[in-house]
Amino acid sequence: MHSAHHHMHTPQEMETVTGGRIILGLEISLILFYVGAARDCLVFVHQPPYLEVAHTQGAVTIQCSFSYDGCITGQPKSLWFRYGADQPENLCSDGCTGDAGKFTVKEALTEGEVSLTINRVTLNDSAIYICGIAFPESKQPGAKRTGEGTTLVVREMKELHRLHSLLIAIISLLSIYITGALVIFIILSKSKSNSLRNKGTEDSQKKKSARRIFQEIAQELYSKRHTETRQQPVSVKYQGDVMQTQSMLTGKAKPLASH
Repeated sequence: MHSAHHHMHTPQEMETVTGGRIILGLEISLILFYVGAARDCLVFVHQPPYLEVAHTQGAVTIQCSFSYDGCITGQPKSLWFRYGADQPENLCSDGCTGDAGKFTVKEALTEGEVSLTINRVTLNDSAIYICGIAFPESKQPGAKRTGEGTTLVVREMKELHRLHSLLIAIISLLSIYITGALVIFIILSKSKSNSLRNKGTEDSQKKKSARRIFQEIAQELYSKRHTETRQQPVSVKYQGDVMQTQSMLTGKAKPLASH
């Protein structure tokens, strides 16, 4: 009688099976990585933030550039949206490849460049235009991205002339202010220089005046002293003559008295 029994795996066999599964999992992950399934699809979109034109320009083109990484499923597609006073609009859902319509879309997908041309520009075309790039066959959230939008402002020529006139007036006032500030600075610099020069001249004149007064005082003292020195011998001699004369007169008067 043949009895059926289950085969029990030994620890060595379990380790072999587990190791095989790990290796197989690594091989599958590596294959998926090389084919792109293990990498996230990321799209980056760039467009100018602001654009201003005159309504007489006729047409205006908004440029949009993009790049992507890890996106290998299919070709990218460009989308354009407009946010104005009304509800958001999806532009050029049919492609807009001709120049006869209001909008014209041109694509250079291999170079990462797309553009939207607005024909027959009017004041009502002022709005925010958003460029979008998507990989339709990819289900990853990073496969669809939009730019931050380009604000298009369409102005009348009179308004542009007014803005230009205002800008010219501001520049002229600024130039006058700078010129006046420079003139005032030069005048103050010269005034300060002259003040310092005059102060130096006054100090010099004061020193010369004090020196001259000192010299005059010294000269006066010297003259006075010299005069006293010259007059002293004359006084002594005069006194001697007077005394001699008196003695002679006294001697002559005595004999007359004896008779």
